[in-house]
Amino acid sequence: MRAEPDDYAEAVLDTVDRIPPGRVLAYGDIAEMLGVGGPRQVGRVMSLFGGGVPWWRVVRADGSPPSGHELQAMEEYRVESTPLRPDGRRVDMKRARWDGR
Repeated sequence: MRAEPDDYAEAVLDTVDRIPPGRVLAYGDIAEMLGVGGPRQVGRVMSLFGGGVPWWRVVRADGSPPSGHELQAMEEYRVESTPLRPDGRRVDMKRARWDGR
């Protein structure tokens, strides 16, 4: 039986749900916005409960897509016109990071 998301998980998922198309946040950005936890806690929530939100909009601090989901994430970035780095393998964090507004 799968656990239900707690209040922290719900707050993480709500934040991810608000990230606009073509924008991203790093795991640590979400923790900072919430003022609780850190990148690992956000990553854990995403791994357990993130399938129903735009998970591809949550990346590592260097712009790398979620591990194990790179191909699907890259397809979503193309669809949403998310700015990528010249190498085409990472999101351009300077241009794509969402400010939360």
